Amino acid sequence: MSTLNFKQITLQGEDAAKFLQSQLTVNVNKIDLSYLPAAIANLKGRIEFGIWVKKQSENQFDIVTSADCIASFQAHLKKFGAFSKFTTSEPTDIYPCVLGSETGTEEATFSHTADKCDVSKWQALSIATGNYWIVAATQGIFQPQELRLHQRGGVDYDKGCYLGQEVIARIYFKASPKAFLHRIRAKGRVPEPGENLDKIQVVNAIAQDDIIGFEALVVARPEHLQDSEVEILPLPLALQGSVAREP
Repeated sequence: MSTLNFKQITLQGEDAAKFLQSQLTVNVNKIDLSYLPAAIANLKGRIEFGIWVKKQSENQFDIVTSADCIASFQAHLKKFGAFSKFTTSEPTDIYPCVLGSETGTEEATFSHTADKCDVSKWQALSIATGNYWIVAATQGIFQPQELRLHQRGGVDYDKGCYLGQEVIARIYFKASPKAFLHRIRAKGRVPEPGENLDKIQVVNAIAQDDIIGFEALVVARPEHLQDSEVEILPLPLALQGSVAREP
């Protein structure tokens, strides 16, 4: 499996907030100084770029995405932002790390300095907490609700139009995904992102040496997991409920 790397782009200018409001699944007005998980969808309502975004000032935003998605992300910004007044920085390295939070729990986040970097620990904590990451192999595959992004504050259903919004909102208000995010453990080789394991689609996976197997975030129907030989592991309480809209 390839090494996991991330890049950050800074987007700033008088149209920066307005432009991002038309792109992101989150409401730009609710972004603060902490990295917020979000997405940019395609017109089919599927995640093209899994990102983390924070606001440095009124019209300055830092956006993190997987390094193997950065070229297509730059092309996307150039295409859709051609008539908007903002500039984008050159991509810079940003390092996955685990830090203590104000609540006393550990948080998977990012640092500008490599000395705090711990990719393995970041991946393990991310899988344990449902903090999935999209890479080039999984672009355009998953719908935000399937990945429980709305349960992590990464989708705002009241913010208005953005790319893919019509499809995403229709699924939320009039239907519900039959397959959605779960955390599992299984024996065997570590599967690749996007790989299909007999009706179980892998989002991210890491090795678990103690069982000669792997732990993973997957999208699957509950009945398909029950019929398989995988062990279902708990996600945080906020991600254990139904992905459907509450009546």
